[in-house]
Amino acid sequence: MTTRIAITGGAGFLGTLLAQRLLAAPISVGGAAPADVTELVLVDLVEPLESLKSDPRVSVIVGDLDTGIADLGDCDAIFHLAGVVSGAAEADFDLGMRTNLDGTRKLLDHARGQQVPPVVVFSSSLAVFGIDPYVGAIGTVDDDTLPRPQSSYGIQKFIGEQLVADYTRKGYARGRTVRLMTVSVRPGKPNAAASSFMSGIIREPIAGEKATCPIPPDFPIALSSPRRTVDGLVRAASVDDDAWGSRTAMNLPALTTTPAEMAKALDLVTGKATSDLIAWGEDSAVTDIVGKWPSRFVTPRASALGLEAEQSFEGIVREYIADFVD
Repeated sequence: MTTRIAITGGAGFLGTLLAQRLLAAPISVGGAAPADVTELVLVDLVEPLESLKSDPRVSVIVGDLDTGIADLGDCDAIFHLAGVVSGAAEADFDLGMRTNLDGTRKLLDHARGQQVPPVVVFSSSLAVFGIDPYVGAIGTVDDDTLPRPQSSYGIQKFIGEQLVADYTRKGYARGRTVRLMTVSVRPGKPNAAASSFMSGIIREPIAGEKATCPIPPDFPIALSSPRRTVDGLVRAASVDDDAWGSRTAMNLPALTTTPAEMAKALDLVTGKATSDLIAWGEDSAVTDIVGKWPSRFVTPRASALGLEAEQSFEGIVREYIADFVD
């Protein structure tokens, strides 16, 4: 039995972690018996890590989504992680639409062309929810909360969700949309996401560098660790259609915290006043985007699949140090 899986955005942070997970242990695809991945196709604008490239099971397609999809071939499962992040999608409308919306439809059309519909895991975002100025505060989000995106990125992701739902309804794909929380703590350099600071205010001080928090210290935010996020992606691909249910989109669990609580956890883990390296200065553009995202989630569907949020941000800091700090 062969298991062929593709990851768009396969050289990115989450794509790399997901690839490592898929290569490390057998995976069930859509409820089938667990099996080793025989070929993993990584599609991205840049080359993946050498440790992935050197694995004989890994194939690499370097190029944009059009190039990647054209050369992709038939797959048992496709994880669609490629996209333009929130801040960049807001700043460059055409780029966001071309990548986040048009790219998603082209990928789904590729799935439609297969003889056997693949499992398609689409990475959406908590940004599909937002504070509608005509409705007011969103409160706690549950599995029945109506999305009201308030950014170009959120709109693009929500439309992508509906495309996944319709291609699934038509039998062209076995779609599973997972709404990711902000992932913290990410290693490496900051990116153009409005939420990038949620990693930066931990990552940079641990490295002895200064960081700036652009939102008020008591501002509630929802996030998840890299490990728990990858757990959610893999679980979405693994379960059968009945276990996933008729609603293709599902919220992943979230830990609700604040920048002040994150700074406190940082000091507890490092055993010193590491958070003194954080400067507190509000950026209205960032606050306007992040402030429209919900910060509290109740996720019974995810819980039924064995997915739970972290218990504390202190645990996330310890995980980051264990996984990414030499």
